[in-house]
Amino acid sequence: MEGEESGLHVAVIGSGSGAFAGAIRAVENGARVTMIESGTLGGTCVNVGCVPSKILLRGAHAANTQRDHPFDGVSRRQPEIDRAAMVAQQQARVEELRRTKYESILEGNPGIELLQGFGSFDDPQTLRIEHPDGTTRTLQADRYLIATGAAPWAPGIPGLAESPYWTSTAALVAEELPEHLLVLGGSLVAVELAQAFLHLGARVTLMARSTLLSKEDPDLGRGLKEALEGEGMRVLLDTVPTAVHHDSEGFHLDIGPDTLTGDRLLVGTGRRPNTARLGLDRAGVMTDALGAVTVDARMQSNVPHIYAAGDCTSQPQFVYVAAAAGTRAAVNMTGGDATLDLTTMPAVAFTDPQVAWVGLSEREAEALGLSAESRTLPLEHIPRALANFDTRGFVKLVAETGSGRLLGAQILGGEAGEVIQAAALALRARMTIHDLADQLFPYLTMVEGLKLAAQTFTKDVKQLSCCAG
Repeated sequence: MEGEESGLHVAVIGSGSGAFAGAIRAVENGARVTMIESGTLGGTCVNVGCVPSKILLRGAHAANTQRDHPFDGVSRRQPEIDRAAMVAQQQARVEELRRTKYESILEGNPGIELLQGFGSFDDPQTLRIEHPDGTTRTLQADRYLIATGAAPWAPGIPGLAESPYWTSTAALVAEELPEHLLVLGGSLVAVELAQAFLHLGARVTLMARSTLLSKEDPDLGRGLKEALEGEGMRVLLDTVPTAVHHDSEGFHLDIGPDTLTGDRLLVGTGRRPNTARLGLDRAGVMTDALGAVTVDARMQSNVPHIYAAGDCTSQPQFVYVAAAAGTRAAVNMTGGDATLDLTTMPAVAFTDPQVAWVGLSEREAEALGLSAESRTLPLEHIPRALANFDTRGFVKLVAETGSGRLLGAQILGGEAGEVIQAAALALRARMTIHDLADQLFPYLTMVEGLKLAAQTFTKDVKQLSCCAG
């Protein structure tokens, strides 16, 4: 494969995780890579996504634990919040990781040339690059990888565009703490940031167009809503403002006959692909109604020498999916044959309690014509949750009727993001609920909940002793 494509020139548009994964693998396979980036090196995850958001969430959790925890004998107090100091520490770590995970990789990899500028297609073979100084140049490559990511999207609510609302990007670096934060959206980004500001001490009202995490098992959204409301958040489902007004007193959102007022508004209604200015029509590249590049399982567009990976496609918007897609695209661009299997892709919402899922829900299994059954184990039956004095949530397993083959898992609870990977491995290994029930799990751990949930298919776990085999 490497020898066949020696001297191949690959142009990568973007510099996020998908772009870097693709560029590195293409060089390993003998190609020469030109990377084109119009903004900050590193893309969404390290700069305005995963890294800063998880730092914010962890800091907010630390603050909330001072105020509210379940342990007798440990004093509780109102935390003092210095948002400017939090943001400074957060951004210092962002810059550190951008340096070590992106800039230094370029410096150490002579096979990748970085060009600062905006790239767009003149035709299927030619990319025009507009540099920051106003000059332009063109290049022609043998293969192209589009990895331009996505950007926050806001609905067309009257008055919204004219108001100084926060996107997730703005919220992450905001140095002031709102008194009352209004949040639009029920997605991962919306619920994570809403709870973070709640934990920092803001009053929060969240409005979701339908339900929370509406694309997933309904039990997850219902359980998360209950947890958020239990902490004092106001959660309004099936609610979309009909108008947004902003004045010196803040934001005023019309919701039916009522008006909601807050000093800040965060719009977390999803992200749309960054493809509008790429000249894809001139290249003949097909996109869907949202502008996502249409690709097959090999990350190849309808134009054979043009590939795409990550959030600019219709693939799930997770950094690990983008990286995996970028690697596989590079394999295919350099003469190999690789596909991306998402059937055992785990996902996590980093709320407290966390929400995690992998595989099929019972509803999805039935839609595929599979006969499925499920069992739900409340966390009050997991010894570690009892020891933590936090039994919010459940472990739910979906299995094929008859064979018992595990089809999916949905978890709401502490450390769900860690637990879900064990379920993903079980899915990939085509294990049954009987296999899980017989597997040894360490005690006391949250992951033991998978074993106990599997046992509920055949036993009443309330009648089992601790560590029951």
